[in-house]
Amino acid sequence: EAESNCGREMTMRSPITEEQISRPIPLALRPKDAAKALGIGERLLWSMTNQNLIPYVRFGKAILYPVDELRLWLSEQCRLNKRR
Repeated sequence: EAESNCGREMTMRSPITEEQISRPIPLALRPKDAAKALGIGERLLWSMTNQNLIPYVRFGKAILYPVDELRLWLSEQCRLNKRR
């Protein structure tokens, strides 16, 4: 069983670069980027999406994962895992 690291920093963060400052913060992620951000495979992300287990928005054929909703969802998953 995987250990939960909810609320703990996993890695030290690097200083913010000039590029990061000038780049707009995305409101939503495409599937590949969402999977990478969550540290899971794209197949697992698709499976979770198809089962409505993870927040997403559909625009026609495009599927986007709202960053703020993913953060809230992930925090809730941490709280649920702590209760087990």
